[in-house]
Amino acid sequence: MIISGFVPTIFVTNCLIQLYIKCGDLGYANRVFDKMSQRDIVSWNAMVFGYASSGMMGVAKRYFDDMPEKDVVSWNSLVSGYLKSGKSLKSIEVFVEMGRVGVGFDRTSFAVVLKSCAVLEEFDVGIQVHCIAVKIAFDKDVFTGSALVDMYGKCKRLDDSIRFFYQMPEKNWVSWSAVIAGCVQNDKFIKGVELFREMQREDIGVSQSAYASVFRSCAGLSAYRSGMQLHGHALKTNFATDIIVGTAILDMYAKCGSMSEAQKIFNLFPIRNLQSFNAIIIGYARSDQGFQALNLFKLLLKSDLGFDEISLSGAFSACAVMKGYLEGVQVQGLAVKSTFESNICVANAILDMYGKSGALAEACRVFYEMERRDAISWNAIIAAHEQNGNEEETLSHFVAMLQSRVEPDKFTYGSVLKACAGQQALHYGMEIHNRIIKCGMGLHSFIGSALVDMYCKCGMMEEAEKIHDRIEQQTMVCWNAIISGYSLQKESEAAQTFFSRMLEMGVTPDHFTYATVLDTCANLATVGLGKQIHGQIIKLELQSDVYICSTLVDMYSKCGNMYDSKLIFEKATNRDFVTWNAMICGYAQHGLGNEALNVFEDMIVDNVVPNHATFVSVLRACAHIGQVEKGLRYFDLMSVEYGLAPQLEHYSCMVDIMGRAGQVSEALKLINDMPFEPDDVIWRTLLSICKIHGNVDVAEKVANSLLQLDPQDSSAYILLSNIYADACMWNKVSDMRKIMRYNKIKKEPGCSWIEIKDEVHAFLAGDKAHPRCKEIYKKLVILVDEMRCYVADIDFFLEEDTNQLKKQEKLKISLRDL
Repeated sequence: MIISGFVPTIFVTNCLIQLYIKCGDLGYANRVFDKMSQRDIVSWNAMVFGYASSGMMGVAKRYFDDMPEKDVVSWNSLVSGYLKSGKSLKSIEVFVEMGRVGVGFDRTSFAVVLKSCAVLEEFDVGIQVHCIAVKIAFDKDVFTGSALVDMYGKCKRLDDSIRFFYQMPEKNWVSWSAVIAGCVQNDKFIKGVELFREMQREDIGVSQSAYASVFRSCAGLSAYRSGMQLHGHALKTNFATDIIVGTAILDMYAKCGSMSEAQKIFNLFPIRNLQSFNAIIIGYARSDQGFQALNLFKLLLKSDLGFDEISLSGAFSACAVMKGYLEGVQVQGLAVKSTFESNICVANAILDMYGKSGALAEACRVFYEMERRDAISWNAIIAAHEQNGNEEETLSHFVAMLQSRVEPDKFTYGSVLKACAGQQALHYGMEIHNRIIKCGMGLHSFIGSALVDMYCKCGMMEEAEKIHDRIEQQTMVCWNAIISGYSLQKESEAAQTFFSRMLEMGVTPDHFTYATVLDTCANLATVGLGKQIHGQIIKLELQSDVYICSTLVDMYSKCGNMYDSKLIFEKATNRDFVTWNAMICGYAQHGLGNEALNVFEDMIVDNVVPNHATFVSVLRACAHIGQVEKGLRYFDLMSVEYGLAPQLEHYSCMVDIMGRAGQVSEALKLINDMPFEPDDVIWRTLLSICKIHGNVDVAEKVANSLLQLDPQDSSAYILLSNIYADACMWNKVSDMRKIMRYNKIKKEPGCSWIEIKDEVHAFLAGDKAHPRCKEIYKKLVILVDEMRCYVADIDFFLEEDTNQLKKQEKLKISLRDL
């Protein structure tokens, strides 16, 4: 036009300005505008819109102020510009000013201002805008109506959103997408899926937004099957290749725990964007596959897509899963260079990573350097202290959080209750429980499970059971808490009862449940139930789980079935130190010392690092086979080779080893030279050794030390009395009996049990509570008559103890015969 000398009209010039604006060249648009001899309202609106769309609101406002006259388009451009620039409050203020000067609103005005209300979650302002729309009959407009549905949903007024949606005379795919998105944003995932299905029945079609929302619903519900069906639906409608829908599908598979499917979707993307990378990285991190997540983060860094705060948060989560301190430090260096470190989401992720990596000092430094802290920041530092065994600091940070007027959530209470459980701080736990009740969160399944765990570990089983029964939705975690609580308190029968109730309620156990119940079978020696659970584990293909495998090895060994215990151990695909420990301990408990030591040597060859529990079993094995030299070598090996300081249990084993070899005085010297005070177990071990070797002098010293710890310990009197009897020191025996009678000390009655036809029968000495008691005692009389022809050479026991032991064993024999 310039070369030809053509003089354009205002219309042509306006078209040229709009062309430059759409091409993003505001400089040329400005030159054309400045050279115009005549301008109309369209010319001015184009310039206002151009600068507003580019986020240059200062320039846009100057053009707006210089306009000789303004119409609704001028005002809408300014309102929309402020919204796009992140100044939603200013957008609302311009809308109010627009009404004050008498400019009539149109559908765009309402749509933009309602979006501003949604961003700010300004429900009260949104209602006033709705009233204005009703006054001028714009509430019937589908465009304005869709914006109202979206506003109510984002302002957490889902009921109002759905009610207005159904009142709309006309609905399009935008309206449907808005109401489905509102359900997802308010965590009403099932309603979101139902509305999507209703949308299909109405033959409205589908949209990118609707698909993204419904896949988020499936992800929130972990509804894998529904997600797969919707994936098939998206393939039919050719939406699966859309990058936004594809990313939503990928995220759904990741949150449903199917990372293989998520990876397939990711690999099929013709073009990947930052959001698809973020979804796969976070998916792997949440699935505890930190190594794969970090590899994908490295791949992202090599691309030209860059990264954002979500990418960094995912990378830090991956490092936390791996407990990868060094990797976390490197990612933090990247965050510092990119200026994302000051972002509160990234700072929280760094804090969490250091806490889970055991770097508590660094976690504290990050926390105290944060300019702004939210509830997640407080949760992360509280959890960091709790996870690193610093219970006192956990509680003090909880108090500081309350003083900062930050409201705790379920994760806060979960960590704090764990700290109370760890310290067995019942008083603090009850105070926190009171606060939870006041907040109305007492019946929440997550917090309820933490409360059950806390009360169980504080020994308050009755209170724990009450809370468990009151929980509104008893999830698998709730049942695991009460079952493991009873198991921890050695109330194995009660634990098995709750396991039965759990199955009756239709709750599917997980690997933790099975491992806990197997542990109770080991404690009760109920091998029948143990085998049934083992069969169920095989059906569910859980036998490869290292935790379950270790518990099976332990259960069979404690039930006396070393053949099956060894078989499980040898077939185990994954063995950790717990599995090896269970096998070594099993052999040691059965007196198979050489076999236990052979397994230990194999463990070392497999480069599995032993721990304190390993060496307890190894030293017990040495005691069983009388290998003093080997015992001393292993005792030295644990500290020299593995840096494990011997604990009281290890000294007790060494006392047993030395005592069995006849080195009673040396064993006493070892106890006296220990770096810590001896307990009743180690003194009782040495006293039993004195009984074997008839060492009265040492026995008297040991019994004296044992009775200083517990004057009511009947075992000390009985063992010493037996030692005196073996030495024919009958006066001393009589003295011991007198002391016991004077102090009213009685030996605790022994307890034994037998399992017949899946039913456990328990007996106490002198028991008459069994329902078949009369039959058992009749059989007992017959057995006693038969035994009179035999002479038993037994050690001296107190008369009542002898009778009790005989009755107890005969009761078991009688029941077995019956």
